[in-house]
Amino acid sequence: MSVFALLAGCGQFSLERPSPEGLSDGQMRPQARPDALDVTVRTPPPTARTVEEFDTTTEEERAAAASVDVGGERSLGTTIVSLGDPARPGFWIETPLVSAPGQGRVLYPATGQSSQVELIPIDGPATAGSRMSLPAMRLVGVPLTGLVEVQVFSGG
Repeated sequence: MSVFALLAGCGQFSLERPSPEGLSDGQMRPQARPDALDVTVRTPPPTARTVEEFDTTTEEERAAAASVDVGGERSLGTTIVSLGDPARPGFWIETPLVSAPGQGRVLYPATGQSSQVELIPIDGPATAGSRMSLPAMRLVGVPLTGLVEVQVFSGG
């Protein structure tokens, strides 16, 4: 079969999306609703190379993460952290110290600085290490290339 025969047959197909009533099996298909979520996620540009380019948080977001209310929180223990995925935005820590997602705080004792974070569970013993987001590490003053100990708290 020649390429021309294949191309000639392409005119028989439509690239238009069928209407719901036009579906042969009578099933409705989900439609994307881009305005359903009111969340702005800023990912780094594909050309990002520097820490500043990867950290897409705003001054307001950093100030909110730094404002800490220690009332009602519970200590989960200490963990050794390394840099997590630098392209993943937000303030978070992936740690085996939690079994379910939640909100919490990390404290880097060397600087005395804290950050509110999303607690994300990962498999492993409680003594295993954790991964922390670039913005959270910068906020509390953790060296980005080091392995350091932080304290982790839940609630608050």
